Amino acid sequence: MPKVRDMTMMQKEAAEAADVVQSQLDHNGPIVERIGSRLREIEPRLIVTCARGSSDHAATFGKYLLENNTGLFVASAAPSIHSVYERDMHFDNTLCVFISQSGASPDLLAAAEAARLGGAFVIALVNVDDSPLASLAHEVLPLRAGDEISIAATKSFIASLAALVHLASGWCADEKLEKELRGAPALLHEAWNCDWSEAVESIACCRDLYVLGRGIGLGIAQESALKFKEVCGLHAEAFSAAEVLHGPIAIAGDNFPILVYAQNDKTRPGIDALLETLADRGMKLIIAGARKDGAINLPTPTSHPAIEPMLRIQSFYRMANELSIRLGRNPDTPPHLKKVTATV
Repeated sequence: MPKVRDMTMMQKEAAEAADVVQSQLDHNGPIVERIGSRLREIEPRLIVTCARGSSDHAATFGKYLLENNTGLFVASAAPSIHSVYERDMHFDNTLCVFISQSGASPDLLAAAEAARLGGAFVIALVNVDDSPLASLAHEVLPLRAGDEISIAATKSFIASLAALVHLASGWCADEKLEKELRGAPALLHEAWNCDWSEAVESIACCRDLYVLGRGIGLGIAQESALKFKEVCGLHAEAFSAAEVLHGPIAIAGDNFPILVYAQNDKTRPGIDALLETLADRGMKLIIAGARKDGAINLPTPTSHPAIEPMLRIQSFYRMANELSIRLGRNPDTPPHLKKVTATV
């Protein structure tokens, strides 16, 4: 891994994720209790998420988490319906969850205003407590990630995952899930120290790759593919492990790594079967959360399935930072990007 003198802002900020989650747990308990009580009272029949970029990948995680824990459908809103098409929508008996680091993007603000006017109960998971998005929400669940200077979001993404787990545990009064979340900071420290340098050497010589996950792990596959593009300049695409054989696998061949994430839930047998199929076809596999002979099997802590994705992505962030440096790039200043993208 990069030496201290080579430490980038991305590396410094990602390393703070464990402390960020601990801060959430130390301060957000009363907020989560209040929100959970309110949600049990109003009994929403639908959940809608709204986010962009890395925050939208957190929303993918939230979809599987909340559907599994509440039994309610979770849909992803298209902000342009409100900000561009100016269409009013009916949000009666709907919970709308907005996720944003800055809380300032015009399209999200338009969607939040429309949701509130349409009758939704609006919750903002936001890192800037006094942001315009926070002012539009009925409740704010602070991410408490602090300043994030590197263009590549890291600790704020993990903070979003942790806040969603906290929200789910509070809403469903799931004491086991909350207990597992309280163990996450120590495991995040452990994940940060996992050595994924073998993956760096394998990926550094390629230009294209896939990242696979399934269920609650799909969001971190999406996030990883984005970071490969942003900070490493590689063409990476994320797919569900259930979808990759339905066409996308046709272009994978020599020097085309496939990074596979697994967690210990009911998706695991399907992941294991997929790994057998891909190995039989001679694919170059890099695996976190499962094992396959002949593959690069990355070290990773184990925990509750809802906690494991944030552990995998924490190790990934350190690896992506090293890979970026190895490729001669600066992960803090990717070309053509800026920290806040004000989409209309």
